[in-house]
Amino acid sequence: MEAREIERCIDEFGADVYRFCLKLCMNREDAEDLYQQTFLQALEREAALEWERNPRAFFFAMVHSQWKSSRRKAARRSGIAQCTNMEEGQEHMVCSGEDIEADYFRREMISEISRIIQDLPDKFRVPLILFYLFEFKVEQIAEMTGKPPGTVKSRLFKGRKIVKKRLEEAGYGEERF
Repeated sequence: MEAREIERCIDEFGADVYRFCLKLCMNREDAEDLYQQTFLQALEREAALEWERNPRAFFFAMVHSQWKSSRRKAARRSGIAQCTNMEEGQEHMVCSGEDIEADYFRREMISEISRIIQDLPDKFRVPLILFYLFEFKVEQIAEMTGKPPGTVKSRLFKGRKIVKKRLEEAGYGEERF
Protein backbone atom coordinates (compact mmCIF):
# COMPACT_ATOMS: atom_id res chain seq x y z
CA MET A 1 0.00 0.00 0.00
CA GLU A 2 1.05 3.53 -0.57
CA ALA A 3 1.41 6.16 2.12
CA ARG A 4 -1.46 8.18 0.63
CA GLU A 5 -3.82 5.21 1.00
CA ILE A 6 -2.74 4.66 4.59
CA GLU A 7 -3.22 8.36 5.34
CA ARG A 8 -6.73 8.22 3.87
CA CYS A 9 -7.53 5.15 5.99
CA ILE A 10 -6.30 6.89 9.14
CA ASP A 11 -8.42 9.93 8.33
CA GLU A 12 -11.57 7.93 7.56
CA PHE A 13 -11.58 5.25 10.26
CA GLY A 14 -8.37 5.55 12.27
CA ALA A 15 -10.27 6.61 15.39
CA ASP A 16 -12.44 3.48 15.25
CA VAL A 17 -9.39 1.28 14.77
CA TYR A 18 -7.71 2.94 17.76
CA ARG A 19 -10.81 2.44 19.95
CA PHE A 20 -10.82 -1.24 18.96
CA CYS A 21 -7.14 -1.46 19.92
CA LEU A 22 -8.00 0.08 23.32
CA LYS A 23 -10.82 -2.40 23.84
CA LEU A 24 -8.58 -5.35 23.03
CA CYS A 25 -5.51 -4.26 24.97
CA MET A 26 -7.25 -2.46 27.85
CA ASN A 27 -4.11 -0.37 28.18
CA ARG A 28 -3.30 2.87 26.37
CA GLU A 29 0.40 2.13 25.71
CA ASP A 30 -0.24 -1.34 24.30
CA ALA A 31 -3.14 -0.01 22.23
CA GLU A 32 -0.92 2.66 20.70
CA ASP A 33 1.72 0.06 19.85
CA LEU A 34 -0.88 -2.21 18.28
CA TYR A 35 -2.33 0.69 16.29
CA GLN A 36 1.08 1.66 14.95
CA GLN A 37 2.06 -1.93 14.15
CA THR A 38 -1.16 -2.43 12.21
CA PHE A 39 -0.67 0.60 9.98
CA LEU A 40 3.03 -0.17 9.55
CA GLN A 41 2.17 -3.70 8.46
CA ALA A 42 -0.35 -2.28 5.99
CA LEU A 43 2.27 0.11 4.64
CA GLU A 44 4.73 -2.75 4.12
CA ARG A 45 2.22 -4.80 2.12
CA GLU A 46 2.72 -4.90 -1.61
CA ALA A 47 -0.95 -5.24 -2.53
CA ALA A 48 -3.16 -2.23 -3.15
CA LEU A 49 -6.14 -1.62 -0.89
CA GLU A 50 -9.49 -2.50 -2.45
CA TRP A 51 -11.81 0.34 -1.43
CA GLU A 52 -14.93 -1.44 -2.66
CA ARG A 53 -14.31 -4.43 -0.33
CA ASN A 54 -14.72 -2.60 3.02
CA PRO A 55 -11.21 -1.50 4.01
CA ARG A 56 -12.43 -0.71 7.54
CA ALA A 57 -13.14 -4.40 8.15
CA PHE A 58 -9.77 -5.25 6.60
CA PHE A 59 -7.98 -3.08 9.18
CA PHE A 60 -10.05 -4.46 12.05
CA ALA A 61 -9.05 -7.96 10.94
CA MET A 62 -5.40 -6.86 10.83
CA VAL A 63 -5.68 -5.45 14.36
CA HIS A 64 -7.25 -8.65 15.62
CA SER A 65 -4.56 -10.76 13.94
CA GLN A 66 -1.74 -8.60 15.31
CA TRP A 67 -3.27 -8.67 18.78
CA LYS A 68 -3.65 -12.47 18.78
CA SER A 69 -0.08 -12.82 17.60
CA SER A 70 1.25 -10.54 20.33
CA ARG A 71 -0.78 -12.43 22.95
CA ARG A 72 0.69 -15.75 21.77
CA LYS A 73 4.20 -14.31 21.96
CA ALA A 74 3.61 -12.94 25.43
CA ALA A 75 2.15 -16.26 26.56
CA ARG A 76 5.17 -18.12 25.27
CA ARG A 77 7.52 -15.74 27.04
CA SER A 78 5.81 -15.61 30.41
CA GLY A 79 3.58 -18.65 30.45
CA ILE A 80 0.53 -16.45 31.06
CA ALA A 81 -0.88 -13.72 28.82
CA GLN A 82 -2.07 -10.97 31.14
CA CYS A 83 -4.03 -7.87 30.34
CA THR A 84 -4.41 -4.95 32.70
CA ASN A 85 -7.60 -3.06 33.33
CA MET A 86 -8.40 0.04 31.37
CA GLU A 87 -7.64 3.24 33.26
CA GLU A 88 -10.62 4.81 34.94
CA GLY A 89 -12.13 7.59 32.88
CA GLN A 90 -10.77 6.51 29.49
CA GLU A 91 -14.20 5.57 28.27
CA HIS A 92 -16.37 8.66 28.50
CA MET A 93 -20.12 8.57 28.45
CA VAL A 94 -22.00 11.82 28.20
CA CYS A 95 -25.52 11.62 29.55
CA SER A 96 -27.84 14.52 29.13
CA GLY A 97 -31.20 14.90 30.69
CA GLU A 98 -33.27 16.16 33.54
CA ASP A 99 -33.17 13.03 35.68
CA ILE A 100 -29.81 12.89 37.43
CA GLU A 101 -30.64 9.64 39.17
CA ALA A 102 -31.47 7.87 35.89
CA ASP A 103 -28.27 9.22 34.30
CA TYR A 104 -26.22 8.02 37.25
CA PHE A 105 -27.85 4.58 37.13
CA ARG A 106 -27.27 4.36 33.36
CA ARG A 107 -23.59 5.29 33.75
CA GLU A 108 -23.14 2.78 36.57
CA MET A 109 -24.73 0.03 34.49
CA ILE A 110 -22.56 0.89 31.47
CA SER A 111 -19.50 0.83 33.71
CA GLU A 112 -20.54 -2.56 35.11
CA ILE A 113 -21.15 -3.91 31.59
CA SER A 114 -17.66 -2.73 30.57
CA ARG A 115 -16.13 -4.50 33.57
CA ILE A 116 -18.04 -7.69 32.80
CA ILE A 117 -17.03 -7.62 29.13
CA GLN A 118 -13.38 -7.02 30.05
CA ASP A 119 -13.47 -10.11 32.27
CA LEU A 120 -14.97 -12.34 29.56
CA PRO A 121 -12.76 -14.81 27.71
CA ASP A 122 -11.47 -13.40 24.41
CA LYS A 123 -13.64 -15.73 22.35
CA PHE A 124 -16.75 -13.93 23.70
CA ARG A 125 -15.28 -10.46 24.27
CA VAL A 126 -13.99 -9.83 20.72
CA PRO A 127 -17.26 -10.64 18.89
CA LEU A 128 -19.30 -8.61 21.40
CA ILE A 129 -17.05 -5.57 20.96
CA LEU A 130 -17.06 -5.83 17.17
CA PHE A 131 -20.82 -6.38 16.96
CA TYR A 132 -22.11 -3.84 19.49
CA LEU A 133 -19.44 -1.17 19.65
CA PHE A 134 -18.32 -1.10 16.01
CA GLU A 135 -21.55 -2.45 14.46
CA PHE A 136 -19.98 -5.08 12.21
CA LYS A 137 -22.24 -7.77 10.78
CA VAL A 138 -21.86 -11.40 11.84
CA GLU A 139 -20.39 -12.33 8.45
CA GLN A 140 -17.77 -9.58 8.70
CA ILE A 141 -16.81 -10.66 12.22
CA ALA A 142 -16.53 -14.25 11.01
CA GLU A 143 -14.20 -13.15 8.23
CA MET A 144 -12.09 -11.03 10.60
CA THR A 145 -11.71 -13.71 13.25
CA GLY A 146 -11.45 -16.67 10.88
CA LYS A 147 -14.43 -18.43 12.48
CA PRO A 148 -17.62 -19.67 10.79
CA PRO A 149 -20.67 -17.35 11.08
CA GLY A 150 -22.48 -19.95 13.20
CA THR A 151 -19.65 -19.89 15.73
CA VAL A 152 -19.76 -16.09 15.86
CA LYS A 153 -23.54 -16.15 16.41
CA SER A 154 -23.14 -18.75 19.13
CA ARG A 155 -20.44 -16.72 20.89
CA LEU A 156 -22.53 -13.56 20.68
CA PHE A 157 -25.49 -15.40 22.20
CA LYS A 158 -23.43 -16.98 24.98
CA GLY A 159 -21.60 -13.71 25.65
CA ARG A 160 -24.91 -11.81 25.98
CA LYS A 161 -26.20 -14.53 28.27
CA ILE A 162 -23.12 -14.28 30.52
CA VAL A 163 -23.34 -10.47 30.62
CA LYS A 164 -27.04 -10.62 31.50
CA LYS A 165 -26.46 -13.19 34.25
CA ARG A 166 -23.61 -11.21 35.80
CA LEU A 167 -25.65 -7.99 35.65
CA GLU A 168 -28.49 -9.70 37.47
CA GLU A 169 -26.02 -11.02 40.06
CA ALA A 170 -24.73 -7.47 40.51
CA GLY A 171 -28.26 -6.30 41.29
CA TYR A 172 -29.32 -4.70 38.02
CA GLY A 173 -32.49 -6.80 37.81
CA GLU A 174 -34.53 -7.88 34.82
CA GLU A 175 -34.39 -4.57 32.94
CA ARG A 176 -33.78 -4.61 29.21
CA PHE A 177 -30.19 -3.64 28.39
